[in-house]
Amino acid sequence: MTLEAKGLHFNYNGQPVLRGLNLSLEHGEITGILGINGAGKSTLLRCLNRILRPQKGVVMVEDRDLSKLGGEQIARLIGYVAQSQEREPLSVFDAVLLGRKPHIKWQATSHDLDVVTRVLTQMGLEPLALRPVSSLSGGEAQKVVIARALAQEPHLLLLDEPTSNLDLRNQLEVMELLMQAVRDQGLGAAVCLHDINLALRYLDRMVLMKQGQVHALITPEELTADIIRQVYGVEAVLAEVEGHRVVIPRSASPRKQARPATPHHHT
Repeated sequence: MTLEAKGLHFNYNGQPVLRGLNLSLEHGEITGILGINGAGKSTLLRCLNRILRPQKGVVMVEDRDLSKLGGEQIARLIGYVAQSQEREPLSVFDAVLLGRKPHIKWQATSHDLDVVTRVLTQMGLEPLALRPVSSLSGGEAQKVVIARALAQEPHLLLLDEPTSNLDLRNQLEVMELLMQAVRDQGLGAAVCLHDINLALRYLDRMVLMKQGQVHALITPEELTADIIRQVYGVEAVLAEVEGHRVVIPRSASPRKQARPATPHHHT
């Protein structure tokens, strides 16, 4: 097991955001974190790598308690891609080399440079290595920040909406590259996503959050219209198109019919 979170509680200004949340992430799998705005998805990611410190609960990575580790130690275990990134006046190569910072003592070694070159090739960025990041398109810049996280050689990747603000082609390219990196390097990955159809296509497991808790932990094959209604308040139909399950929203559910549901946990 790559990561295990137990009993996470987090409050903002006294308002509970995470309520006793439990979660595990496995090697070689992409787990998606889905739910409506305000469900606690981004807060959960930031608690998993100690950017935010939960008031209660524990996060273990490779059987190590993150609360006992320093920032550089955590960065060797977890690569994090935030939702919004500033465009730096660095070259693509130097921006990705920053991912080696947790490993560099005095100056970059030949191994560090080899890792960066390998990751650039893996992400299809080698032709752009000398370009300023500030000159790149949105899709190219997103690949750079993912490449930087991969250059950390982490055990686990956490990505907060890596496809937001990307066009359709770049959404698919980013998810394909992420899936390939997870498979090739045996990483565990957790990805916050808004697009439920991208989730159905690329995820191994889905964590659907509601009011700061895990409402359902399922495989994409186990997603039902009932779960969508309970989590999103939307009436939807699930169909299969060329071997892929897709969600077709029909209408917003009447609010007066909303009711609490029994959590779903499948293995």
